[in-house]
Amino acid sequence: MGVSQDLKKKLAQFTADDLDRMVRMGWEDRTTFEAIQHQFGLSENEFVRFMRTQLSASAFTRWRKRAHNQGQLKHETKRGFKKTRFKSTRQSVDGVTKGWK
Repeated sequence: MGVSQDLKKKLAQFTADDLDRMVRMGWEDRTTFEAIQHQFGLSENEFVRFMRTQLSASAFTRWRKRAHNQGQLKHETKRGFKKTRFKSTRQSVDGVTKGWK
């Protein structure tokens, strides 16, 4: 399965840091496909094709199995909990970590 010309054009506008961030967001359970689409403009199918190009074959298989088996986490409408941002109790408002010397 190849990447379409339209998808290649979309991906060409991203920096290397953006591509790396999208891969990390793909592996995170708390990041939904809708959030990725809102931020980067890639549909779920386009994102799956993107991940196929970025990961090795075995890593893609693992990711796809994980995304499919835990699909309720990757889709906002299927989530059974309210989406909130996790914030550690050791994190202060100004971004400086408390308790570390």
